[in-house]
Amino acid sequence: MHYDHILIRYGEMSLKGKNLKHFVAKLYENVKAKLHDYEDIKIKRNRNRMYILLNGEDPQPILERCKDVFGIQSFSLAIKVENEEEQMKEAVLYALTHAKNTKTFKITTRRVDKDFPIDSQAMNRVLGGYALTNTEGYTVDVHNPDVEINVEIRKDGTYITSEKILGAGGLPVGTTGKSLLLLSGGIDSPVAGYLSMKRGVEIEAIHFHSPPYTSERAKQKVLDLAKQLTRYGHKIKVHIVPFTKLQQTIHREIPEGYGMTVMRRVMLQVSERVAEERGILSFTTGESLGQVASQTMESMNTINEVTNYPIIRPLVSMDKLEIIDISKRIDMYDISIRPFEDCCTVFVPSAPKTRPTREKVLQYEERVDFTDEIEETVAGIETVEFEENHTQEKDEFSDLL
Repeated sequence: MHYDHILIRYGEMSLKGKNLKHFVAKLYENVKAKLHDYEDIKIKRNRNRMYILLNGEDPQPILERCKDVFGIQSFSLAIKVENEEEQMKEAVLYALTHAKNTKTFKITTRRVDKDFPIDSQAMNRVLGGYALTNTEGYTVDVHNPDVEINVEIRKDGTYITSEKILGAGGLPVGTTGKSLLLLSGGIDSPVAGYLSMKRGVEIEAIHFHSPPYTSERAKQKVLDLAKQLTRYGHKIKVHIVPFTKLQQTIHREIPEGYGMTVMRRVMLQVSERVAEERGILSFTTGESLGQVASQTMESMNTINEVTNYPIIRPLVSMDKLEIIDISKRIDMYDISIRPFEDCCTVFVPSAPKTRPTREKVLQYEERVDFTDEIEETVAGIETVEFEENHTQEKDEFSDLL
């Protein structure tokens, strides 16, 4: 006897009622994509659970990958047996004796198959008594056991599990629409992309590149961040915007204090063009309220005027240390701190306006017609697509940090 399945439990998505079928189908698709290189496994699903039949595969790397799939609340290694008492007893005994650092245990039976003749409480006593009779040194503790052995009796068989592993939670990526992530290359925006995906959002990214003021290594840093995001979203397109000419015009024609505000307004106008072409319904940014001059309430109000697209700001109430903690946890931090600057650090004014007004910005913008340059910029956008690669590559820039 051995663990031959992984049992996956849904979380929040279980509350979706009539829409649950759509969420389960998307989670199944995402799990299948995550495990595509395991050719022997079989995945099946129903309204309440998903099951991975291991077919002899080593479960540990599969368990690790499942931790990155949004929509999974928890999962466990499981033994599947027939709905037959003696097989259940042997499976429970196996689960107990193979649990680590265990002196006390509890049996919890859930009888989903109401045709099974023994009810849940009686089955707890039957299985617990058998385990005690056939082992030494174990006792039952129903309040604070070292291990809780769960027995789920279903129509297709009984599943026995002894360890519950927390999943990523949230909703399956692709169930709540698509958003365009403004990916700068810093710490904040990749975390914002990750948190948006946790709410079921499919991400495409846009990056504003200003050579020669920003280097190819700065561009590569952004592409590597996008690659890392595929760990949670499987596939991601990155739209590289040639921003040099527009940025030079803004620097030349707009008073210094308002340059950053106008630059971000133009970025949103370019982003809106990409979103329209791609059928994308929102933007996602790494803005945190009050963190820098462009992220004050007044700046956001003034910058947002140029678009009616909703802007998702997952980090808006977080402080920098919270953001850094998440960045490290999802393996983005070491890439984000590579010493290569993005276009937002080019032509930075010595005293940017922290309380810009819409009226003042419109007054300055009336003097400049950005239309032709925006058209030229949009026409020059390069798109790169990444798909998750499970081969771990060494960070070639880590020795520089």
